[in-house]
Amino acid sequence: MSWERVLGRVSFINCDPVFHSLDDRWGILAAPPSWLTGHLLRKDCITAPIPTADYASHQDELVLISDIGIVGREEVGSVLLFGNRPLESMRDIALPSDSSTSRKLLTWILNERGLDPKLVEMGPDIDSMLDNCDGALIIGDRAISAAYSDPSIVQMDLSREWTDITGYPMVFGVFAARKDSHMGYVNEAREAMLEQYYRFLEDEQVKMSVIDNASRNAGISVDRVSAYFDHEVTNLMDEESLRGLELFLGKVCGVEGPPSWIGPSI
Repeated sequence: MSWERVLGRVSFINCDPVFHSLDDRWGILAAPPSWLTGHLLRKDCITAPIPTADYASHQDELVLISDIGIVGREEVGSVLLFGNRPLESMRDIALPSDSSTSRKLLTWILNERGLDPKLVEMGPDIDSMLDNCDGALIIGDRAISAAYSDPSIVQMDLSREWTDITGYPMVFGVFAARKDSHMGYVNEAREAMLEQYYRFLEDEQVKMSVIDNASRNAGISVDRVSAYFDHEVTNLMDEESLRGLELFLGKVCGVEGPPSWIGPSI
């Protein structure tokens, strides 16, 4: 299948409502968030939800797809700092190798609080991370599962902290395409993904099917997955999300000016 008919997707449940029943015109390339940036730049797929921080690093080559993203609704439940002591007492924090946005966000939060623990990059395994460091930043399904298993070691939801400081939602992922892509295909992909998400929101049978599949694949209870989709993460970008995105790009990533977009806004 041509790369122009392949959609990249995060290999976490946060994108399941967007990709649940796309027709066979589209192939799917699932990968960790930070890997998707490379796939997109190498033309392995025509669009992908990449870390917001990666867009900042490649804005000359990429364009953002309007209305769709990975957005925290205040608490996001899947970007969490764990530890056996409070953040203010942490001497070192293990950072995962599979996300750039959460790492930049945590560094910014630490600076805002006047804290300077040692930051150590490690593979995203909470047990080994906490064996070696006071804190561990975990994202995605692993974070949801770890918090569900032992909520007492959750020290911070990074999305909640961002919203408390700025007043805006935190956009962890943006759907992007190469600027030299065929924009007809990009718009077709955008419409297909948004159609699936609206089906998820509006059709209770579709919604329950997505939740059941996500629960089974991630090993997380149906109730927890349902709460995650209802209260913690959304794949729609509204005006407040756009303001939060531009603030993160400017304040945290040092981007000057607004991002480039394709597609009409909702």
